[in-house]
Amino acid sequence: MDGIPMERAPFDQAADTATLGPEAAADLASPRGEARGLAPALAPALADGGTPVEGSKLSAEELEQLTADIVAALKTVYDPEIPSDIYELGLIYKIDISDERHVTVDMTLTAPGCPVAGEMPVWVENAVCSVAGIQGATVNLTFDPPWDQSRMSDEARLALNMF
Repeated sequence: MDGIPMERAPFDQAADTATLGPEAAADLASPRGEARGLAPALAPALADGGTPVEGSKLSAEELEQLTADIVAALKTVYDPEIPSDIYELGLIYKIDISDERHVTVDMTLTAPGCPVAGEMPVWVENAVCSVAGIQGATVNLTFDPPWDQSRMSDEARLALNMF
């Protein structure tokens, strides 16, 4: 996160190809990295070619498993007004897993006046904390950049008949 020293590079919008493995690297060849359910908003970070900082306490395999488990947990959280999960809607902007297994999530809402603005970050925190091995979670709500429909995955577009 900006201005906060990190022990290793943040797992920004899903991570890098080394963290996600060879299947994710193949996803980069697809338009916007959408293959295998990667939300469009998370795809740009996959292309940055970054790698975890040397000396991390978490192996690439551990980070990959935690990432998959966190994403699965995030996919259980739904916006009550939209029949799609928050991950596929593109509401998750950034996920950072520290060496101590504390997760920081930057997320947004579909609109600043969302009726569950006070509750949804708690739902996200609870979902992330339910992942085995996670020691804690912090959820930061941001509206920069503002959410728009281009952040939605094909799965979310299909669920909402937006093709």
